Amino acid sequence: MAISDYFIRYLQGKSEVGPADIARLRSIRTTTTSFQPGAVIIPQGETLTRSSMMVRGMSAHAHKVQGRSDVQVITAIHIIGDFTDLHGFMTKRLEHDVISMGQSSVEFIAHDELSRITQEFPHLTRLLWLATTFDAAVHRRWLVAAASLRSSAHLAHLVCELYTRQRSIGATQGLRFTLPILQRELAEILGYSPIHINRAVRDLKDRGLVRWVGSEVQILDWDELCRLAKFDPDYLSMERLVH
Repeated sequence: MAISDYFIRYLQGKSEVGPADIARLRSIRTTTTSFQPGAVIIPQGETLTRSSMMVRGMSAHAHKVQGRSDVQVITAIHIIGDFTDLHGFMTKRLEHDVISMGQSSVEFIAHDELSRITQEFPHLTRLLWLATTFDAAVHRRWLVAAASLRSSAHLAHLVCELYTRQRSIGATQGLRFTLPILQRELAEILGYSPIHINRAVRDLKDRGLVRWVGSEVQILDWDELCRLAKFDPDYLSMERLVH
């Protein structure tokens, strides 16, 4: 298969991507693998010769807690069109697992292909670098949200972010989007117990801000949800960059 159109759409949202660059991206050959919920896509410490991109569902960076085999901490979520481990192109190993959130499919791209792009296509190289800075910006905002928001507001911030990221690549239907994350996994992301997450979800529903059934979320009052979450999308760098 060829590289995901969602990734090309993501890059076009950041900068001008010329015909030659698009043609080069479409020429990349990939292999696609499907994963069950919770399956490890890339294990911690494995020597990497390829990078992975989401084409269906979501994935997460999951960190093991030393001495607690039953506990993991999730520090990043990747949606369709995202590289899950582009930093591994340079580091060749990850200090965390990449796991499937719900049913997912992943495209694998050989590092040899990425190396040739960095040698021959400088603008695409800059855009790949930009993708890693985007991941870092999201991680910093998660730290700020964890330190400044509590319970329902913290969950609302995550909902706003994931909706905005999916909307930017055309993966939403109006104010509806898919969130294939269990409440237990939301607890691992936000640092609460599953009971607290259940209460926070119920609170957002009771406030009339969302309709949340299974993995399907509909935002009913975007402005009020953003106000509660103190959500400012600037960190998501939605503005187009100069070529």
